[in-house]
Amino acid sequence: MIAPLVKCSPFIKWAGGKRQLLVELDQRLPPAWNTYYEPFIGGGALLVNLDNHQLISRAVIADLNSELINLYRVVQDKPESLIAALEDDDLRNDEASYKALKERFNTIIGNPLHEIERAALLIYLNKHGFNGLWRVNRKGKFNVPFGSHKNRSIPSGASIMKFSALLAKVKILNADFEAAVKTARKGDFIYFDPPYQPLSKTANFTDYNSRGFRFEDQERLARLFRKLTKKGVHLMLSNSKVPAIEDLYEGFRIETVTAKRFINCNGERRSGIEEIIVTNYPYD
Repeated sequence: MIAPLVKCSPFIKWAGGKRQLLVELDQRLPPAWNTYYEPFIGGGALLVNLDNHQLISRAVIADLNSELINLYRVVQDKPESLIAALEDDDLRNDEASYKALKERFNTIIGNPLHEIERAALLIYLNKHGFNGLWRVNRKGKFNVPFGSHKNRSIPSGASIMKFSALLAKVKILNADFEAAVKTARKGDFIYFDPPYQPLSKTANFTDYNSRGFRFEDQERLARLFRKLTKKGVHLMLSNSKVPAIEDLYEGFRIETVTAKRFINCNGERRSGIEEIIVTNYPYD
């Protein structure tokens, strides 16, 4: 009997992740492409989904978050060492352990001599912190509180090895979105998933790096979108349904979709959020 195909799955949760929007994104993919780019990689839900459908031959992923990129590089190059580090009995699901390990993470954050430990602690903190958030203070230290999860949650060794196999065909960059897609050519496909523009001044979390993601960055992304369109690159972008954002993409196909969002601490606000998907190619 042939063993069933083991599909890859994201191993971290990231604010603004696209697992809830995959059906909508799938319906709007270009018919074909060469290299796939995702310059705001986050948890990599669409990358994983495309690979599970054998639609990735080569890819470039990027993010400005150096800890996230360190994690992806460790999964790519040293998955066995990461699996061993995640077997540490100190990675417990209780607040005291979480606080101690968060403090340890902040003493080694950015230190290339501790790449394996940083990667393991990022997974642990992501799985046991509040809502899987990434948030740092003005000093660049991780400051997300304990999440009071019911069960300990650590990805399996098999899931990490599967993800590592995916990353064998992926170039990983710690770069701004503009630099990340400089090599994109006609026939390539880029999915832009920037931090969403807040619906109001206090509505959403938009940290991308220590200075956040400003509206000036949204405008810079829109200019890049038009520039890449002229080069013949297939582009898809998601963002919140805000008039100011829709105005930036006037002339492109803009569709409104509804997606569940789990980042809000108020459960009543976690569903029915309207978002937009922008494309520069036909797909019907």
